[in-house]
Amino acid sequence: MIYILTSKNTIVNFSATNYRSIKDKVTLSFEAENSKDLEDYYITEPIPGLRLLKLGLIYGANGSGKTTLLKALGFLRTFVIKPLERKTSTLNFKPFLFDEHTQNENTTFELVFVHNGIKFLYEIAFNNIAVMHEKLYYHQPNKSLVYERNTDTSKQLSSIEFGSKIKIKKAHKATLEANTLWNTTVLSGFLKTNIDSKELRNATDWFNKVLKAMIVPGADLRRYVTDRLESEEINKQHIVQFLRKADFKIKDISIEKNQQNLNSEDTELFKFLRHDSVKIQDPTDTNTSEIYFQHSILRYDKEHSYRLPYREESQGTQRYYQFSGLLALMITSEVVFPIDELESSLHPDLLKHFLLVFLVNSKQSQLIATTHHRELLMDRDILRNDVIWFTSKNNDGSMKLYSLSDFDSSIVRDTTSIFNAYKSGKLGAVPELSDYYLDLNNGEK
Repeated sequence: MIYILTSKNTIVNFSATNYRSIKDKVTLSFEAENSKDLEDYYITEPIPGLRLLKLGLIYGANGSGKTTLLKALGFLRTFVIKPLERKTSTLNFKPFLFDEHTQNENTTFELVFVHNGIKFLYEIAFNNIAVMHEKLYYHQPNKSLVYERNTDTSKQLSSIEFGSKIKIKKAHKATLEANTLWNTTVLSGFLKTNIDSKELRNATDWFNKVLKAMIVPGADLRRYVTDRLESEEINKQHIVQFLRKADFKIKDISIEKNQQNLNSEDTELFKFLRHDSVKIQDPTDTNTSEIYFQHSILRYDKEHSYRLPYREESQGTQRYYQFSGLLALMITSEVVFPIDELESSLHPDLLKHFLLVFLVNSKQSQLIATTHHRELLMDRDILRNDVIWFTSKNNDGSMKLYSLSDFDSSIVRDTTSIFNAYKSGKLGAVPELSDYYLDLNNGEK
């Protein structure tokens, strides 16, 4: 019997046009194919009939644009929850620059997501100085307009029109328009306006609570995870269990507060420096947390325990502690985590273990990740074709995005080794390398 998981907060698909290396519209979709392959582990159904994947893996050569897609999604998230404060400020992004036309055209994003079991479609078109158009639709069950926003650039003013099914007071609408600067979104304007709207609240909650910021290679997640352990948002026993099952021989974790003794000179120095642009930790915050790991080691047929502080652990242990925190959140909450270079600082076996723990135990969350780890493609028994995506460059330097499912049976069959096909270049998304010889005398007379 197949059990389809149910999540009320998901991403359905995301499209971007004219953003950095993206020129023409590309779409990353989590809508599953009709295949029943690994259904129990991969499929969630937030709305009856809407079958979504929990995982999206993006492969591609360096510079092919795979990270750009995650950056675009992260830019949209920031656009909504951390808007510009002044109408004279400009948006910090670049359109596609290898074309004289796209440099002066709008960038557009389209996002379909589900929050609290309601499907939303969000569309936005903008440039460096203003949001030109913005729309939000919802399905309950039929598609209906929540609002449409347009901007008069000559007056630097935005106007908002609500759909016929949306009830909002005239005064509230005027206040929302006043709080929606021409270079911010209506959703961000709603976040600082003292009005209520179920539809707008659902949409902004998804950006605030479900979609997480992109995790970049080398990002130190120690404080992020430890803070949530202390607040009990993350269960400590879950972290310990993940580490133990990953063969780190850790039987317990403890967090202790350290008190810092500051003299008056240190305090005065901070008061002077904090007005500078340099980011420093506030030494007047005397409570700092130290993480300790209790190791269980078998020696002379007897178990011995050793306690090590976080800083003395290996880089691999530190990284998997951080990723165990992400696992705990994905298993117990409804979140979408974008991770760039998932394999960063992880042994290949640990990477596979991380993905399998997520797929087997998570019933509500989704993971979007880029990776160079080709060996994962050797395990056809743990990956569906529709979760694997590739990026490559078109002749004009723009990004091309496509799925393994896009290939017909002449290239990909059930018996095809995806690893060999990718490695040999049949699937694209690999660097086209030249020979190794350099003409060091080129240009000399």
